[in-house]
Amino acid sequence: MSIARRQGGGRWLGVYVIAYLVFLYLPVLLIPLFSFNNSIQAAFPLQGLTLQWYATLYGNSALSGALLNSLVIAAIAATGATLCGITVSYMDLYGRSPLAVTISAIARLPILIPGVIVGISLLILINLIGLGPSRIAIVLGHILVALPTTVVIMRSRFAAIPKTIREAALDLGASDWTTFRRVMLPLSLPAIVSAFMLAFLISFDEFIVVFFLAGTEPTLPLYIWSQLRFPKSLPTVMALGTSILAVSFVIAAIAEILRHRGLSATAPRPVDPPQPKQTKRGELQWHST
Repeated sequence: MSIARRQGGGRWLGVYVIAYLVFLYLPVLLIPLFSFNNSIQAAFPLQGLTLQWYATLYGNSALSGALLNSLVIAAIAATGATLCGITVSYMDLYGRSPLAVTISAIARLPILIPGVIVGISLLILINLIGLGPSRIAIVLGHILVALPTTVVIMRSRFAAIPKTIREAALDLGASDWTTFRRVMLPLSLPAIVSAFMLAFLISFDEFIVVFFLAGTEPTLPLYIWSQLRFPKSLPTVMALGTSILAVSFVIAAIAEILRHRGLSATAPRPVDPPQPKQTKRGELQWHST
């Protein structure tokens, strides 16, 4: 009876997981499907396959300007967030200071705060300091949003490196800065690249913070939002969304591969047990490998 009950519970759990995945990802999969539809309406049945909506992406000056703004902002914000994430996570693990632990906790806090609250708070702050909505304000906001991701990735990477490696460098006379620069950073390079790529994606796709901080130069998410008001622009928006989705998937996959490769590179390897070695007289002599 208990075995049958467990099998029934596992079956319902599988149905629930499948239904959840369909509910979560089916709308995303409909965007690429309708981007090839030969109709301005996103509805079934499909009117035929076409590539004309992708062709309209080229030669659009407003789209090109928004794309360039997003790329520049994402590159700068990802660089700043990665550098801050490296520093904060390293000091959290090796700083041996309550202040470093507190700063690390505060750096990971924005992931728990709603984006609307973050956007409003940053808007009030930049107005108080006289900066106003601008590209610099967007960069600062994106660094704040992407910082928790870089801190989590780099902290797990530094924690995976055996402490004996750092201790050996210090025992050999290297300073803390030399150990950090010539030992810890090279060992953490895959995680650094992974953190940068994920921070780049977060900045590139961020909409809520940009909505409050954007000035006269909109980013790509804001451009897409403005085009949704026009029904005739919907197929072009879906073609653009499909392109962004494909590029984001590739970048996220590469970042995850690099992160796992970096973690496995310093994973402790099992030590082979001692093997017997036969001498000339036929006796077994044990030795350690």
